[in-house]
Amino acid sequence: MKVTEGHIDVGDQLHFVGHTTDFTETVSSMEVEHKKVEHAEAGDEIAIQVIDRAREHDQVFRIVAD
Repeated sequence: MKVTEGHIDVGDQLHFVGHTTDFTETVSSMEVEHKKVEHAEAGDEIAIQVIDRAREHDQVFRIVAD
């Protein structure tokens, strides 16, 4: 997926939302161009492993604690 704004770190919680998708996942590992990274910035294309099915047009939001 492409990070469009902000950043994502290993350990962040992401919420996946779509027509038939709605689940939360903690980022346990992340890759940029097949290399493991701990941090990704806006503009980066990242790959993460998820427990449920994510679809092409799903939206992904980083959960931020208040």
